[in-house]
Amino acid sequence: DNTVTLMNQLLVVLLKLTLSFAGPTNGTECTARGPASYILVFTGHWSPQTFPKQYPLFRPPAQWSKLIAITHNGQHRLFQEGALASIGVQNFAEVGVTVELVKGAKDARKRREVGAMYRTAGIPTGIGHSSTELLLQPRSPLLSLMVKVIPSPDWFVGVDSLNLCEGGQWKQEMTLDLQPLDSGTDSGFTFSSPNYPTVPQENITRITSQMPNHPANSFFYPRLTELPPIASIRLTRQSRSSAQTPLDCEVSMWSSWGLCLGPCSRGGVRHRTRYILLRPANAGTPCPELEEQTECTPHNCLKRQ
Repeated sequence: DNTVTLMNQLLVVLLKLTLSFAGPTNGTECTARGPASYILVFTGHWSPQTFPKQYPLFRPPAQWSKLIAITHNGQHRLFQEGALASIGVQNFAEVGVTVELVKGAKDARKRREVGAMYRTAGIPTGIGHSSTELLLQPRSPLLSLMVKVIPSPDWFVGVDSLNLCEGGQWKQEMTLDLQPLDSGTDSGFTFSSPNYPTVPQENITRITSQMPNHPANSFFYPRLTELPPIASIRLTRQSRSSAQTPLDCEVSMWSSWGLCLGPCSRGGVRHRTRYILLRPANAGTPCPELEEQTECTPHNCLKRQ
């Protein structure tokens, strides 16, 4: 009898050890019965009206880098506020290079910590949209993403380990406002500061209207209790039925008219263009014409002698 009792106790201990080594889940296990598809829309709200201080107008003007997103489980972090930035995060936040981030995600995918990696095109202005479709699996229900603030020393906006699955249910819709983050690798104070490495490296911190507490800082607005959101993301789950949410095309404002081309006798033509901010999806309104041309008036042409 004692032998049986001892064997039972050993089995219980072994079972507990096996469960404890199954890997940390951080409460992120998802018991949904299948994957979920989402449309992710990133929106920049960085305008000279909202952020007038040192607003970058040229060389380069205010804009957003490409967006890098990964789906993963609780054993992986793209970045973490209050922790040191990886070399991949540093290179992306400082100069927009993604080589190490992509390599890190591929290595983590081999360890089954990362599900997939996604990216969207950059936005050439401070205000605009970019979007992509995501497919999340129950084994990697967390979403992390980064977009670099351009120009800046090492600033970015991002989302760290957003859980899109609660228990057995995928969330239908989520909207998050984003604030600027400092990767802790460059000590520049302003958008256009020259390269000034932080030695030793500091933790990733949130930039607020009062921190860093220095009048030269581009986000220093001491009269504001908090900064307005500089960007936001919206996640909308796509249903499997035909009743998917239509996304209409969105385009930028027209550029100014270009120079007149062609001979003066016939007036010539000039062009203007606009670009796609948000591509249509699920039978949304298609995009309009992206280029227009008009005849030039010949009065400003010089006649040949």
